Amino acid sequence: MKFEAIHLREIAMPLAHPFETSFGVTTARRILLVELECEGVTSWGECVAGEHPYFSDESIDTAWLLTETELAPRLLKAEVKAGTDCPAIFEQVRGHRMAKSALENAVWEMDALRQGVSLSKLLGGTREKIPCGVSIGIQATTQKLMETIEKELAAGYQRIKLKCKPGWDEEIFERVRARWPDILLSCDANSAYRLEDAERISGWDRFKLLMIEQPLWYDDYFFHAELQRKLKTDICLDECIRNRRDARAALELGSGRILNIKVGRVGGFSEAIAIHDVAQSLGVAVWCGGMLEAGIGRAHNIALASLPNFSLPGDVSASKRYWVEDIIEPEVTVSAQGEITVPASPGRGFEVRRDRIDAVTVRQKTLRRNAAVS
Repeated sequence: MKFEAIHLREIAMPLAHPFETSFGVTTARRILLVELECEGVTSWGECVAGEHPYFSDESIDTAWLLTETELAPRLLKAEVKAGTDCPAIFEQVRGHRMAKSALENAVWEMDALRQGVSLSKLLGGTREKIPCGVSIGIQATTQKLMETIEKELAAGYQRIKLKCKPGWDEEIFERVRARWPDILLSCDANSAYRLEDAERISGWDRFKLLMIEQPLWYDDYFFHAELQRKLKTDICLDECIRNRRDARAALELGSGRILNIKVGRVGGFSEAIAIHDVAQSLGVAVWCGGMLEAGIGRAHNIALASLPNFSLPGDVSASKRYWVEDIIEPEVTVSAQGEITVPASPGRGFEVRRDRIDAVTVRQKTLRRNAAVS
C-alpha cells in the first residue's frame, strides 16, 4: 500500500451527559480523526488523546503536532504491506502511542477493506458478539448514581463499573451492594490512591468486586504487586501497561490478575494483540476499555474485543450513552442481553457519516505523498 494522502481533522463533540472521574469533569470532546487514501479507497482512525494530558502525557494538540510533523510524513513515504509494519515505521519517534494508534488502526482498516474482510477477522477475532459493561462516572448525588445504575441494568449491561476517588468509594459501594447484592460490580480509581491507603482498600474485599482498576500511581506496577498481596479482590491494570513487556513484567510480578487493554493507550492494534497474547499465555483475562470514543474508535474497539481472550465485559457501550448524534451509521447499539454484534462486513462494519463529521469539524489539514517523498 502506498498512501496518496492523509487528512487530519479535529472535530468538537458535546457529550450527551457530563462524565466525571478522579481527573475532573468532561462535558465535550475535541477529537483528532485521520483519513487515509489509497487507490480510491479511504479508511479512518481516531485518536483517543484527551483535551489535557491528564490520563497520559498526550493531548489532542500534541497528537496533532506529532501526526502532522513526524508520523504522517513517515507513513506517506513508506510502502506498507500490513498494519503490523507501522510500529517499525514509527519506531524512531518515542512515545506518542495515541497518535501512532490512530494512524496504525486506519492502516489495518485499509488492509481489511482491500482484502474484503472484516476488521475483526483480520485482527484474529473469533467472537460474533461481545459482552458489554458500562463505566459510570462520579455523580452529583448518591441518589443520581442509584438511578443511573438502575437504568443501565434495565438496558441489559452485564457489568457495572463505578469511577471512584477518596470520599466517593466505600459508602457508595455499600449502598450499591445493599441494593444489588449479586450484580457484576467493579470500580476504577484512575490512580487516585496511594500505598498508605492499602488497609482501607483491603476492606473493599467485603463488597465482592470483580476488580479494582489501577488504584495506585499511573506509571507503577511494582507497588501494585505489594497491594495485590494484601487483597483477595483482583487488581486490574490499565494506565501502567504500555506494551507487551509491561504486561509480562507486571503479571509475572503479581501486580494484578486482570488487564484492561485500550488500543490507543498501547499504540495500536499490533501491540494490543501482542498484549492479549501475553495475557492469554499466562491464563490472565483481559477486557477492552473505553476512552469516550466517537463511532470510529468505538467500531475499532468492537473489532479488538472479538479476540478470544476478551472474556470479561468491556466498556464498549452504545453510542447514545455518550453522544446525541454519532459520526457513524448505524450507531452502536447494545442488545437487551448486554451484547454488541460484531460486524462481518468488510472493514469497520459501520459507515462514516461525512455530513456529520463536516458539521463538527473545527480544523483540518491534508498531507500528500508527492510532497512527503520529494
